[in-house]
Amino acid sequence: MIKVLGKIPLKPVVACSGGPDSMAVVDFLLRARRDFSILHFDHGSDHARDARNLVESFCKSFEISLDVVEITGEPPKGESLEKWWRDRRYETFHKLDSDVITAHNLNDVAEWWIFTSLRGNPRVMPYRNKNVVRPFLTTRKSVFESWCLRNSVPHVIDPTNHGDRFSRSLIRKNIMPEALNVCPGFLTTMSRKVNSTYKETNT
Repeated sequence: MIKVLGKIPLKPVVACSGGPDSMAVVDFLLRARRDFSILHFDHGSDHARDARNLVESFCKSFEISLDVVEITGEPPKGESLEKWWRDRRYETFHKLDSDVITAHNLNDVAEWWIFTSLRGNPRVMPYRNKNVVRPFLTTRKSVFESWCLRNSVPHVIDPTNHGDRFSRSLIRKNIMPEALNVCPGFLTTMSRKVNSTYKETNT
């Protein structure tokens, strides 16, 4: 079951990568007859063309308004490509007049908490970052994947999710499974933290 934290904004822009999480969110909003547009980032990677083609084809089929932003250039020396891409995306988000919905989920929350903990400052991924809203933080990634399978929602898998190039993929592939072995209720604990943080910041 897809859980919604807070309310879906009116006429939002949905950040859609073409992966199972964001494509499940798009299908979820379509079935709810919500009015929205899609923003897709083309990072120029080997995987990017397949993702862009899928999103463009899907939007054409369902007559969804689509904007594609191409991220070009290289990060400055000493800055990771992963962080540089993320910063370019959020620069774009924050220039928009509309609320932007992302498909960040409970697994992302747990991975972000591990990532920030390793740097000495454990943090829960917030519900809102300026005009960026994350309504699905208490939904597990497996729910999105099952949604796509049950409803035949097309999607592509980013190979970097299972590689060793980026910190997030190393945490996802190596640390998360061990964390769940040590503490099987880890995701439930993180869900409680999200709900607690959301209530504290919205009262």
